[in-house]
Amino acid sequence: MRIVVTNCNTTQEMTAEIVRGARAAAGPGTTVTGLTPAWGPESAEGWLDSYLSAAAVLDTLRTYDGPPYDAVVMAGFGEHGREGVRELVDVPVVDITEAAAHLACLLGRRYGVVTTLERSCGQIEDSLELAGVGRNCAVVVGTGLGVLDLGDPDRTEAAFLTAAERAREAGAEVLVLGCAGMTGLQRAVEEKLGVPVVDGVAAAVKLAEALVGMGLRTSRAGSFAGPLPKRRTWGPPTA
Repeated sequence: MRIVVTNCNTTQEMTAEIVRGARAAAGPGTTVTGLTPAWGPESAEGWLDSYLSAAAVLDTLRTYDGPPYDAVVMAGFGEHGREGVRELVDVPVVDITEAAAHLACLLGRRYGVVTTLERSCGQIEDSLELAGVGRNCAVVVGTGLGVLDLGDPDRTEAAFLTAAERAREAGAEVLVLGCAGMTGLQRAVEEKLGVPVVDGVAAAVKLAEALVGMGLRTSRAGSFAGPLPKRRTWGPPTA
C-alpha cells in the first residue's frame, strides 16, 4: 500500500518531519511518500495562506506523475482543500484535522485542540464544524508559536503544556495536536498531562490504511461526483 502525504506549505524540512511521523505510524507493507507544493506559503498561518495552500496542494496532486498511490493524507491542520481533493482523486482522502477529531471522540466525550497561533483557532473551529465533529470540541487553544517555530522541541513542549492546561480547564478530556509540525510530540507530553493526546498525522495514516484495507473509496453519488476530467486545464487561456 502506498500513501501520499501532502504538506500544506513549501518547507521541505517540515515535509520530512511529517513523513517521519507518518512512517512511524504506518503498518508493515505501507510505503509513505511526501509531497511538497512547488509554490504557495512557506508556512500556512491564516485564511489567505490557507486558500493559497489549498490551490497549491490541488495543483500538486493534479500534476502528480509518480508511482500510483492508494490513499492521500492531507497534513494541514484546519487548512482548506480536502473537499476539492476528494473530488479530484479516485482514492480515499484523509485530512489530519478530521482524523484526529474522530479518534479523539472515541477516547473521551470532549476534546481540545492545541495549535500554533491564536489567529488559527477560528479557522480550525470552522474546519471541525464542516467535518461534523465540532460539537465535541471543548476549545481550540493557541500556543503563540508560529509553524516555523516548532523546530525547537523544548520550546514547543513547554508552550504546548501551558496551552494544554487551558484546554483541560475548559473541559477537554482528550487533547489533539493542532499542527502537522507537532507530530511526535504526543510521546513527550501524554504522561505529563495524564490524558490521551492524538497526533493527527498518525491518526490519518491509520485511518487511510483501514479504508484501503476495507476496499472503501469516496462516494461518487453526489457531492464528490468527480474526479475532474484529465483534459481540464487551469489558469488563464494562452494566446
